[in-house]
Amino acid sequence: MKPIVATAPGKLILFGEHAVVHGQPALAVPLTALRATVTAEPTLPNSGLHILMPDSRHHHTLRVHLGEDTENGLVYTAQLVLKTLGVATPPDLKLILHSTIPLAAGFGSGAAVSAALARALAQALHQPFDNETLNELVYEVEKIHHGTPSGIDNTVIVYQQPVYFVRGKPLETFTIPRPFLLVVGNLGHATPTHITVDAVRDLAEQKPQRIQPIFNRIGAIAAEARGLIESGQPNLLGPLMDENHALLCELTVSDDELDQFCRVAKQAGAMGAKLSGGGRGGNMIALVDEKTAPAVQEVLKQAGAASVFTTQVG
Repeated sequence: MKPIVATAPGKLILFGEHAVVHGQPALAVPLTALRATVTAEPTLPNSGLHILMPDSRHHHTLRVHLGEDTENGLVYTAQLVLKTLGVATPPDLKLILHSTIPLAAGFGSGAAVSAALARALAQALHQPFDNETLNELVYEVEKIHHGTPSGIDNTVIVYQQPVYFVRGKPLETFTIPRPFLLVVGNLGHATPTHITVDAVRDLAEQKPQRIQPIFNRIGAIAAEARGLIESGQPNLLGPLMDENHALLCELTVSDDELDQFCRVAKQAGAMGAKLSGGGRGGNMIALVDEKTAPAVQEVLKQAGAASVFTTQVG
């Protein structure tokens, strides 16, 4: 058997953070600049199934047995693949994982490594998954990470398509007729999402008359943004990004560093900028074109971003 390689991208939230928890739409897209890659290679007879992580600090190797080990997302992913395919004995394979997606950075790392691993293992067993089956499997793994996940991460990453999501309604994927560029600035530190979500919920309970209109406007922005993207006018997203960021500031989920990054990105030529994800650390995104991307990247590096990169959406 020749080595089999499977990959999966990360994901970015474009619009709708926090308001999505309160019934408003959110917009998320594949983050193709960052990827998880899994290579499946045969090993000696009777050696079993192992997951190798040469990039990890301790060069971890995990052995996969039949069953359900929900303590480890990677092992659990492999176990679900074997169970779904009706494989009675773990194959003699090694699954080698490499990922450029930072952990706990809001980029969907967990869903991406699960998707790449499941794809590689299923292909090695000559029973490749269709996207629907793979999506359901990765969602099951997401439950051990997030309890009751929205389904955004796994759907964006498995289908490698943008997603429009309203809680309690079926996810909608859509196409991007005209690709566009984003510069992503990672602050290098993040607040756990549940903390910022709880803070916004508390604020909404204390001041519903002030906060509900903010949620409503963020939802309207997400809907407007989808319309612009689908009609091939992503260059007009900038003002919506700026307004969305200002509303997130009112929800107290931005911070001085995120505000500064958005400000200097705009000064360097970005058409719009906003935080992306849970906020209070984490990431910001800036809408650029090929001319302005290098300058925006440079000012974010100078401002102290832990990592900066440009990604094409669509």
